[in-house]
Amino acid sequence: MKKFEVGKEYSMKSVCDQNCVWTYTVTARTAQTVTITDGRKVQKCRINQKVSGYRGAESIFPLGQYSMAPILTA
Repeated sequence: MKKFEVGKEYSMKSVCDQNCVWTYTVTARTAQTVTITDGRKVQKCRINQKVSGYRGAESIFPLGQYSMAPILTA
């Protein structure tokens, strides 16, 4: 399984608008959480085990978990 790496940048796109892109940098991590920043805001997100197992890479929901929420994947 691919894992988030500290210092690396990751991006995700909106489900509705492929021109809308969010980019985050991983600043810290533990076995179950990832701390990310977009340059203005720092937040800690829990790694979603169910989605991570399905995708084969660690996955988090930085904008919240709802029906069309973008997923940040390692």
